[in-house]
Amino acid sequence: MTDKRKVIIGVGINHRTAPVEERECMAFSEAEMDVSLAALRSKLGGGVILSTCNRTELYATADDEDQLGGRLIDHLISAKGIETPINRSHFYVVRNEQAVRHLYLVATGLDSMIIGEAQILGQVRDALAAAAQANSLNGVLSRLFHTSIAVGKRARRQTKIGCYGQSVSSTAVTLAKETFGRLGDRTVLVIGAGTGGKLAAMSLAEGGASRILVINRTHDRAEALAERLGGTAVPFQHLPEGLAKADIVISASGSDGFIIGPTQVAPAIADRKGRVLLLIDIAVPRNIDPTIRGIDGVRLFDIDDLGRIPSTGSNGHHADVAEVQTIVEEEIERFLAWWNQLDTFHTIAALCQRADSIRRQELAKGLRRLPELSEQQQRRIEAMTAAMMKKMLHEPISRLKEKTDNRRRTEAVRDLFNIEPDQ
Repeated sequence: MTDKRKVIIGVGINHRTAPVEERECMAFSEAEMDVSLAALRSKLGGGVILSTCNRTELYATADDEDQLGGRLIDHLISAKGIETPINRSHFYVVRNEQAVRHLYLVATGLDSMIIGEAQILGQVRDALAAAAQANSLNGVLSRLFHTSIAVGKRARRQTKIGCYGQSVSSTAVTLAKETFGRLGDRTVLVIGAGTGGKLAAMSLAEGGASRILVINRTHDRAEALAERLGGTAVPFQHLPEGLAKADIVISASGSDGFIIGPTQVAPAIADRKGRVLLLIDIAVPRNIDPTIRGIDGVRLFDIDDLGRIPSTGSNGHHADVAEVQTIVEEEIERFLAWWNQLDTFHTIAALCQRADSIRRQELAKGLRRLPELSEQQQRRIEAMTAAMMKKMLHEPISRLKEKTDNRRRTEAVRDLFNIEPDQ
């Protein structure tokens, strides 16, 4: 018989498969996420979208159809309303155990551009929360994402993987130090007071930067972050002046489109007297127009450039990577055991429902032929037939619950009794 169990499927695009130019086209805003999750709920009964600076992935459960991966990729592309052709070969499709392994590796930081980086675990948690808010979770997806978070926490608790995993923000600080040496006499401009900007600003302050300017479209947030770091908040409309004062610019704004281009940069370097202007764009979509690379005195690095910079202190991290991979495999085995058992429980429930339905039908027929029975006698017969059914099913159900040959027995029962359990 054909196994009707749903598959877990994930599709996505990430830093390993596509350049930032394509990834930024697939980055989901909060509003786009809500609309797309609602559509997934109506089409497939649910789904989870994980969208970060280095990846956009969609996880769902559905019937195992040949073109399902392609349909989910289509859903992502159409949800973004992309007009520019995107290379579909840059998307990947993972199923079942492969999908579980992929998400666990993502949550532990092993699939990150910077191995072991800590931000991804919070981003996985945010994806789960967004799906829960949109009511697009089912039991399997909920379990998958909750366990992935637990695996990520376990990896950081039991290994040193987090020690090697600089965040993208801290890697940007490393680049700044390599360019200028000490940061104490440099002026740093941080654009964006969200998570990325906040982490970058904190890393710069810890790295010795004494003059920090913060710009954010919401000025109150810029002031709050600047006060926390002993820096200065600059109104967004004064961005050109901020660029002129800065030696280092780290842009992590959530703006959709470029906010810094040749028009803003050219005046900022006019009177620098040979001083380099270092621009580090850690935003996706990008904040800084790449055409400014052609301006003398400007050095621009984007998120992909940062990924090519070796993390400091990474010597000897291979042993920890191997240890995390072992943890991942252990947790995959645990998840699959639960998943296979869940399929068995569906079959058991369907078997009991089928047997009880037959019992009730036949009991009703019999009682109609015995109108002389009292209500108490009818209840006794009801209880007796229920007990008989329970005893008849006890041994088969016990055998189904055994771990040995569990899947084969489950399929046999479904075939013998023509059961299609509710997925």
